[in-house]
Amino acid sequence: MAETNKKQAASAGQKAAEPVTKKQAAAKKYSQDGRNRLYARYLEEIVPALESERGYKNVMEVPKIDKIVVNMRLGDVKDNAKSVQTAISELGLITGQKPVICKAKKSVANFKVREGMTIGAKVTLRGLKAYEFFDKLVSIALPRVRDFRGVSGKSFDGRGNYALGVKEQIIFPEIAYELVEKLRGFDVAVITTAKTDDEAKALLTKLGMPFRN
Repeated sequence: MAETNKKQAASAGQKAAEPVTKKQAAAKKYSQDGRNRLYARYLEEIVPALESERGYKNVMEVPKIDKIVVNMRLGDVKDNAKSVQTAISELGLITGQKPVICKAKKSVANFKVREGMTIGAKVTLRGLKAYEFFDKLVSIALPRVRDFRGVSGKSFDGRGNYALGVKEQIIFPEIAYELVEKLRGFDVAVITTAKTDDEAKALLTKLGMPFRN
């Protein structure tokens, strides 16, 4: 009888620990892949830290990156098909995903824009790809900016989303400087599930965003 009770208690203990084990296993799985190291750190360190600091009662309340939108304007080379294709290819190399071409919806004579003309390109990154790009942005690209002193902490939209501009694509290691046709920048919008800017800033700070204010 005593042995049976011991076995039942051991079995119950194993079942109780199973969810924690699965979570740890998931974090370990992501940490083993260098591309997903930031997401692994988010699961292992950042979620518990935010729960403790912010008093979240449910892990689902903890903010996370929903998606990252990278947008490149091509109005200055809209008449040069080769330059447009080169810029789109560079955006694809930087993000690791095929860009969506943005075309003009109507003609604007003052800007010499015709309906259907390519005027930009964008990429929407979700899930692990968003965390991978964010990791590359804050760990490799931004530190390569000349005289870099951090990014503005005031570029939030009031709804927990953050935007910043990248002036030169050459700060990303995928771009070979000697093959660059023209220095070109783009906008990066980090969309989070945070309800306030304060929550979003706390999340991005822990993820490594180097705010200067």
